[in-house]
Amino acid sequence: MKLANGEIDTFAAWTVESRDSNQILLTDIRGNTRSWLMVEPSGDGATLLFGSAVVPREIDGTARPPAWIFRVLLGFHQLYSRVLLRAAVGGIERRANQ
Repeated sequence: MKLANGEIDTFAAWTVESRDSNQILLTDIRGNTRSWLMVEPSGDGATLLFGSAVVPREIDGTARPPAWIFRVLLGFHQLYSRVLLRAAVGGIERRANQ
């Protein structure tokens, strides 16, 4: 909650890159990935929107993704994103049922 409320700017391996009243953009400590979260009111509840990206490294001023690393890590990144979303939904449901 502290991260969402703007009381802290770091969480585990993440640092806030940008935020406003209903969304936040996080970057990992190495600057290789970004995660975006947004909450939209919807009926009696809210909808959580989520996006993530693997950021290419710059070589000689040009952004170039290391193709083989990207392919190898993409599956892990997708799985990790799904795990994070399930955990978020579980936390929201637990709070709603208290």
